[in-house]
Amino acid sequence: MAWREFKKGKINKTDVQRFEFNLEDNLFELSSELKNKEYKHSNYTAFCVSDPKLRRIHKATVRDRVLHHAIFRILYPLFDKSFIFDSYSCRFDKGTHRAVNRLAKFLGKLSHNNRDLIFALKCDIRKFFASINQNILLRLITKKIKDENSIWLIEKIIRSFSRGLPLGNVTSQIFANIYLNELDQFVKHKLKVKYYLRYCDDFIILSQDKEYLKNLILLIDNFLNKTLNLSIHPDKIIIKKYSQGIDFLGYVVLPCHRALRTKSRRRIFKKIKISKEKLKAGFINNESFNQSLQSYYGMLKHCNGYKLKIKVDKIINN
Repeated sequence: MAWREFKKGKINKTDVQRFEFNLEDNLFELSSELKNKEYKHSNYTAFCVSDPKLRRIHKATVRDRVLHHAIFRILYPLFDKSFIFDSYSCRFDKGTHRAVNRLAKFLGKLSHNNRDLIFALKCDIRKFFASINQNILLRLITKKIKDENSIWLIEKIIRSFSRGLPLGNVTSQIFANIYLNELDQFVKHKLKVKYYLRYCDDFIILSQDKEYLKNLILLIDNFLNKTLNLSIHPDKIIIKKYSQGIDFLGYVVLPCHRALRTKSRRRIFKKIKISKEKLKAGFINNESFNQSLQSYYGMLKHCNGYKLKIKVDKIINN
C-alpha cells in the first residue's frame, strides 16, 4: 500500500522504475531487514529548489521513501486526531485554500462584517526545520507510542539526518505537526486565543486590541524557546490592520475582496512564459504545459482573479 501511494506521479522516474523492476525482491528484503532490526537508512541526495525562495531539499532513496510512506500511514491517524482544527499544513481536507478561507471567515466575524477595527499578528519561526530538536521530537512521540520496535524505527528515520528534519521526507510533515502541536495547544488552551491559525511555521492571531497582540509575542517566543528550542523570526513579526490587507499563503485578504499576492502574481507570469518557451523548444509536451496551467487557473479561482486570467490568456495566445 505504501508503494502504491509513493509511486503516484513518479512512475517515469528512472530510480522508481529501477526499484519497480525487482519490486517483490526489494519489498521482501526491506521487510526482512525491519523484522531483524538490520535496517539502515541510506544517505540523502541534496539539491536546491526555488518555491519562490531558495530551499535545500534532501532526497532519500526510493527504498527509504517507500518506508517513509508506510510509517506516515500509521502515524498520521494516531496523531492527527490530537491536532487542533486550525492547523492546516500537510493534513487531509486542509491545505492553503482552506486556511485562507478560514482566515477570511475569522476576519469577517471579529470585525462584525468589516465594521470594526481589528488587527492581525503574523509570525513565522526562524529556520524551523533545521532548528527542530530531535530529542524533544522523540520525547513527544514516545508520549503516544510505547511499542519499542516502532520507536526503534522512528528514531532511525529521525537520526538519519544530522540536525533537525530534512525538507523532502513525507515523515518530516507529520513530525513537524507533532512538534508544533505543542505551540498550538499552548496558544489555544494556555493563552486562550480564539482567533488563531497555523500553516507549517507561519501563524496568525487576530484581535481588536493591538497591545494584546504585542504582549503575546514575548509570551509565545518564551514558550517556543524554553519548550521547543525554537524562536520567532524577529524580522518577520508583522501587525497590520485588516483594512490594509492580511497577507497569508500567497493571498491578501481585504474587507471586500481577496487578491493574489504581488510576488505570487509575478511568479505565475514568469513561470508561464518559461513553460511556453520550453513547450516551443520541445522540452515539455502539451499535457505537462496544460497541467501547470490548470494549477495557476486554480489559484486564480480563490481570489478576484478575472483580470489576471485575461492577462494569462494573452501570454498563452501571443
